[in-house]
Amino acid sequence: MPIKTLPADARPREKLLARGATALSDTELIALLLRTGTAGRGVLQMAHELLAEPARDVETGRWTGGFGGISGLLNAGLDDLKRIKGLGGPAKRAELAAVLELARRALAQQLKEREVFSSPGAVKQYLQLHLAARGHEVFAVLFLDAQNRLVAMEELFRGTLTQTSVYPREVVTRALQHQAASVVLAHNHPSGTVRPSRADEALTQTLKAALALVDVRVLDHVIVAQGDALSMAEKGLL
Repeated sequence: MPIKTLPADARPREKLLARGATALSDTELIALLLRTGTAGRGVLQMAHELLAEPARDVETGRWTGGFGGISGLLNAGLDDLKRIKGLGGPAKRAELAAVLELARRALAQQLKEREVFSSPGAVKQYLQLHLAARGHEVFAVLFLDAQNRLVAMEELFRGTLTQTSVYPREVVTRALQHQAASVVLAHNHPSGTVRPSRADEALTQTLKAALALVDVRVLDHVIVAQGDALSMAEKGLL
C-alpha cells in the first residue's frame, strides 16, 4: 500500500513526529530510511521484504530473500543489500550502509567507555555486526585494558567457508602491542550454526595457554552467525 494512501496519522513520518520513534514498527522505520519504493511496489512493501526471513541457495551457498529482521539487516554488507529488488542502485544502499555503520560505531563507543562485561549482550551484538554476514570464516580478537574496556578489535585471520588457520604467536604479538590485560576471541560460522566444534574448543585452549605466558587472560570466545551468537564462557567451555 502506497504511503500517500494511508491516513495522515498512520504515515511513518507523521506518526514519528507525533508519537516518537518508539511508536513505529521495524518496517515503518526502515521505510522512513528508504523514503521511496519502486514502480508498482510501495516503500512499505520494500521495507517488509528487507526484514523478511532469508533463505540459503543449496547449490551456490548464497543467501536470498530478506535479512530476518533488524538484527540480520544490521549484519548486512553493501553487496548483500543488492539482492533486494530496488536496492541495486548506489543511493539507497549507501544510505542504509551509513546507518548500519553508525550502529556499529555506537556499539564500539559503548564498549570503549565502559567495562565490556557489564553488557555482554552488547559484545555479541558488536561482533555480529562485524562478522556474522561474512561469506567466509574470520577470526577476530577484542583487546581489552585492565578495566575490561575495549582498546581495539582486529580481524587477524581469514579463511574459507568452513575453516580458518589461526597462529597463536600472532595473537600474542598483537596483545603485547596493544598492552592488553585480557582478550575476547571471536569468529563467525558462515554455515549458520553457532555450535562450537572440537577444533574451536581446542583452539581456545591453545590460545588461552599461549596468552597466559604473557599474563593476558582469555575472557571469552564468541561464535557468531546470522541472527545468533554463542559465548563459550557462558557455556562453561573455557
